[in-house]
Amino acid sequence: MPIYNQPSNASSKSLRLNHSPMLNHRHVVSSASTNSELIDAIQDGTLDATEMHLLTAETQSAGRGQHGRSWQSPPGNAYLSLYHPVHLPVSGLLSLIIGVELAKMPVIQLLNEQLLVQELTPIGVKWANDLGFYQSKHQPQGQPTLDNTDVHNTVLDNQTLPFNKLAGILIEPVSQAGKLIGVVMGVGLNVQATPKLTAQTAEGMSYQAISLQDIAETLSPKIQTDYITDLRALYQQMSQALMSAMTCFECLSIEKSTGHSYYLDSFLKQFDSMDALRELRLRVTQEHNSQTNILTGYACGIDTHGCLQLRQDNGKISALFTGRIDVIQTA
Repeated sequence: MPIYNQPSNASSKSLRLNHSPMLNHRHVVSSASTNSELIDAIQDGTLDATEMHLLTAETQSAGRGQHGRSWQSPPGNAYLSLYHPVHLPVSGLLSLIIGVELAKMPVIQLLNEQLLVQELTPIGVKWANDLGFYQSKHQPQGQPTLDNTDVHNTVLDNQTLPFNKLAGILIEPVSQAGKLIGVVMGVGLNVQATPKLTAQTAEGMSYQAISLQDIAETLSPKIQTDYITDLRALYQQMSQALMSAMTCFECLSIEKSTGHSYYLDSFLKQFDSMDALRELRLRVTQEHNSQTNILTGYACGIDTHGCLQLRQDNGKISALFTGRIDVIQTA
């Protein structure tokens, strides 16, 4: 199968990727959901389940995020899904590994270098599925700010720090006849367009969207935006990041059976340096069997299973597999 197939609704500009002839790449102007489209094509036999497949789109009409939430998908951003054959159980570590590999992309590294030089908060990995950063309400001049009053008044309280969300990750296993055959890894990256979220579209989450272009425009001098908004280059970097993440995940899985921890130690060190929640005070809301449980404490990294570690006020450290995260402003 060729690396780039020109479908009937393809963009006139070729987005051919050159780094891997094994990537069966198809680019479309619009998809309902790149994840759903790939999963359906694998399960009905349209695509070969033993090969990798990459789907990129300029817009999505029914983009999806975690827990069934919607993902706003205006033109100007990057929407990508990669199917990868796999026969290993998929754990929560995979999304964190993907986050780390995405944060290592050249475009993110370029922005982060300048953000750090100007003493602004860099882009990091937020447990468990996002890229972005938290900003203080008393941030230095030049830091990106939120401008959506509806979200501020309805979702955030006067103690909560907003999360500037740059990218989201959605991982879905693919099965045939009840047997795991692969995984689809989806990434939505805000490049030029910044969805203006209302209280309804934010779906109760204390965040606001931000784009690569938004961040570039806060820097002085500004980074040339045509470099950071080149979709072809971004798809190249994103797909390479996803393949690198799968390689790392497979190495970690093999490592478990050997008793060694070289790859795990390396990954945990990298994650710690990119952790957007590091040492922040959190309020974690968990829902289970119609019961709500709220924990507060300080983020202290992740454990070897990818669980968030929360150091509670009584000194106890809890490993959390799931929960809504709110960051509390401290004095």
